[in-house]
Amino acid sequence: MTTPRKITPAEEARLAQARRQFQERKRIADSLKSIGKRIGVYSGKGGVGKTTVAVNLAATLAKQDHDVALFDCDIDCPNVTRVLRISEGPVVRDERMIPSQRFGVKVMSMAFFQGNEEEAIIYRGPMIHNAINQFLQMTNWGEPDYMVVDLPPGTSDAPLTVMQTLNLDGFVIVSTPQELATLDAKRSINMIRKMNLDVLGVVENMSGGLFGEGAAEELAYEMGLPFLGAVTLRPDYLDALEPPVLTNEDVAAEFDYIALGVTRQLAGVRV
Repeated sequence: MTTPRKITPAEEARLAQARRQFQERKRIADSLKSIGKRIGVYSGKGGVGKTTVAVNLAATLAKQDHDVALFDCDIDCPNVTRVLRISEGPVVRDERMIPSQRFGVKVMSMAFFQGNEEEAIIYRGPMIHNAINQFLQMTNWGEPDYMVVDLPPGTSDAPLTVMQTLNLDGFVIVSTPQELATLDAKRSINMIRKMNLDVLGVVENMSGGLFGEGAAEELAYEMGLPFLGAVTLRPDYLDALEPPVLTNEDVAAEFDYIALGVTRQLAGVRV
């Protein structure tokens, strides 16, 4: 009878790490199991208006009497709280964070934990990964019909963490009409497809005027995706005290159309 081989310290450390990762994934899954559909708002380029689209899409869904959560996953440059003009942070109950709420939207963001919003949050990739996981494990979202997730830009560690952790039902790709924005949007679409995830469609933000229009629709056609609609460049987005979908009928109509396309895609109605 052979004597069982002793596990080496290195092997024991790897087993311990695997157990910790399993428990972490289980806690995250338990935290998210009551959430309905999870929508990622994403692009490879910063500055194209992902947060603007995410906030107004969330406000539109809430206006339609849905229970809506908005998770700001841009850890180092969080902007959702500024757009929503919300400053009251989450409250802690039974060792879980209860998200703040404004305009019918439940909100969680790293910005709630900044002493000064002008400070730079200088995190390496593993710290961003840990921050996102902590938010997911410690937040009690309730039972929202939709969670809108404002992703960080790029195609590297931070968006990769979100894609691998949140099990998103689909992505809304945001672009502007400029050539470089559509190129980076195409890169983000290709990343999502490599991850075997679903792209719900493309939105053109800042459409019209000096920036031109139509490039995002052409991109959607080229990539075989639905074009969800255009968001016209308007002064309503300058220093707005609340999401323009709540104050401007034309903006509301644009986002009603986008929300309809998103919800139909999530329901499997291909258009």
